[in-house]
Amino acid sequence: QVQLAESGGGLVQAGGSLRLSCAASGRTFSPYAMGWFRQAPGKEREFVATISGSGGTTYYADSVKGRFTISRDNAKNTVYLQMNRLKPEDTAVYYCAASWALSIVIATGDYSDWGRGTQVTVSS
Repeated sequence: QVQLAESGGGLVQAGGSLRLSCAASGRTFSPYAMGWFRQAPGKEREFVATISGSGGTTYYADSVKGRFTISRDNAKNTVYLQMNRLKPEDTAVYYCAASWALSIVIATGDYSDWGRGTQVTVSS
């Protein structure tokens, strides 16, 4: 099992940027894929981005492609989500998730451990 702690959320105006961080502890971090998901009020949790264990492969939801960048620092057991050109529709609680897969995975069921989430609010 791995413990995940997100940080970096907040309130930002449309067009602004935020950088989310997710610190992992409890098991070996580097070989395994990590992901970011989000859940807006009244909606289901949705996939945002994923990164392979090596960091060499990434994949994004169409809604964030070109605006968000996922990265990881295996020496620090941390994964990041850089969010640029934010839109009001990006408002949600953002969750970090850890998988046992080596390559990218996008389904919530492929992730075994989840953080508690961090709120991102984008004002218009």
